[in-house]
Amino acid sequence: LHVEDEHGAFFVKGRGSTIERFYPEDMRPDSTEKVAKLSTPFLLLLRGESTEFNVIFKPTLAQRLEGRIRAFVGDKYSDKTLIELVGEGHKDDFTLDGLEEDTQERNAKSSLKKDIIDAVRVNHIQFGDCSVGQPRNRTFTITNHTCTKVMRFEWEEKAPFQFSPKVGHLHPGCAKSITVTLKSDIPVTFRRYPVKCKVTEINFELPEKEVQDWDDKTCTVKWKVITRKDPAASWPEKKKVAKRVPEPAYTVVEESSQEAELYLSAIVAYSQFKLNTIVVQFKNTLPYRTRIATFRMHNTGRVALKYSWEEAKKKTYKMAYSTTLMC
Repeated sequence: LHVEDEHGAFFVKGRGSTIERFYPEDMRPDSTEKVAKLSTPFLLLLRGESTEFNVIFKPTLAQRLEGRIRAFVGDKYSDKTLIELVGEGHKDDFTLDGLEEDTQERNAKSSLKKDIIDAVRVNHIQFGDCSVGQPRNRTFTITNHTCTKVMRFEWEEKAPFQFSPKVGHLHPGCAKSITVTLKSDIPVTFRRYPVKCKVTEINFELPEKEVQDWDDKTCTVKWKVITRKDPAASWPEKKKVAKRVPEPAYTVVEESSQEAELYLSAIVAYSQFKLNTIVVQFKNTLPYRTRIATFRMHNTGRVALKYSWEEAKKKTYKMAYSTTLMC
């Protein structure tokens, strides 16, 4: 495999199974038959065999970069194997890290009808199957890549998604974990639901060294003395009180506002199932022998069904009289 890359940003690396199939000499491993002498290692795949490679992108420029992989089979390049490589190097003041590849965007931008294939942006969170009324969390990171700028971020409010922290500061070279929680009390489907984050450069009124890291979860904890119910007690009773720390005073740098867009996908629904029977009838079985019966359960809902079986407790029945009013 030959990588054609003008800027040296793409690399092909064999995985564990691939390295075992590389042979630097001119001898096949299972035969004494000599093959043509090669100046570089070659990969030998017998009929029906396959192997895997990792393609690595390490950009050297903040721009769109292209390359391709060609297969040299025997003594000439194969016309049937040509892999296009596309990547985009960026040098942003801040990034959202730990997100997923947006498969819908990838499929759209990889259409054969387009002459230009764009790099895929990693700006998607897939919550997957969620149960109604149950919270589901995903975590990612926002990073300040500058050496001198202090940044303030704020996520827009869009129910039923909640960001924590929603507002915060990023000192130079620092990162902060963001948790987004989905909790819906009704069935709903989200497909690439957009949420924006506003990021601005700020200056503190106090010297930066005197300002501690802050977000809307920052609290101070104090112990407050409370009046005891027993006046004869010889020691005071204390209660822990948490108090939110106010945001440090700041000014916004003009024309420094930026926006980051995040897409969220999820399916929120009730779990549903159906049994093909409610009675399992075992055939006559001799003592100390084992008999197995089978029944089928179907997941008829839109989300994954989690279930467990447990033995029902024996009920004690008592005779009782009651009157029922039919309406």
